[in-house]
Amino acid sequence: MADTNSEAKWYVAHTYSGYENKVKVDIEKTIENRNLQDQILEVAVPVQSTVELKNGVEKKIDRKIFPGYVLVHMIMNDETWYVVRNTRGVTGFVGPGSKPVPLSDEEIAMLGSREQEIVCDFKEGETVVVVSGAWKDTVGVIKAINESKRLVTINVEMFGRETPVELSFVEVKKL
Repeated sequence: MADTNSEAKWYVAHTYSGYENKVKVDIEKTIENRNLQDQILEVAVPVQSTVELKNGVEKKIDRKIFPGYVLVHMIMNDETWYVVRNTRGVTGFVGPGSKPVPLSDEEIAMLGSREQEIVCDFKEGETVVVVSGAWKDTVGVIKAINESKRLVTINVEMFGRETPVELSFVEVKKL
């Protein structure tokens, strides 16, 4: 038998929103039950690790990159098409009409280059209180946010005038 992996391509299956992980598990069970490991090689729900900051507390979460879609690395034939297409929660493959179109090598490469994203719940103009450090208990209004450095700039009164101070996201919380 020829090397079947070279024929395998990544296809995108559309799912009901919120069913992505269930579809992944169901397809993997069917692969095992029907002995299709050499035809359906991998099922993936791409996620991006994100750090959310709410009231000064960091929480790491995995956010789906493509809600409503599951990636399937498979050799497309009648049997594999049928298995994926008829999995509960799958509404179809991505492609014109009923013809699934595989992802290109460039599209696959782009999927692998995801950096961790930081999401904060602060906005410019909001009033915050400093919860630690030299400025503890100081109240200020956010003038700027630098998400990549995880800093906020607030103005504090020093020597009778407003002075900008940069603080870490975890050093402040909303008032």
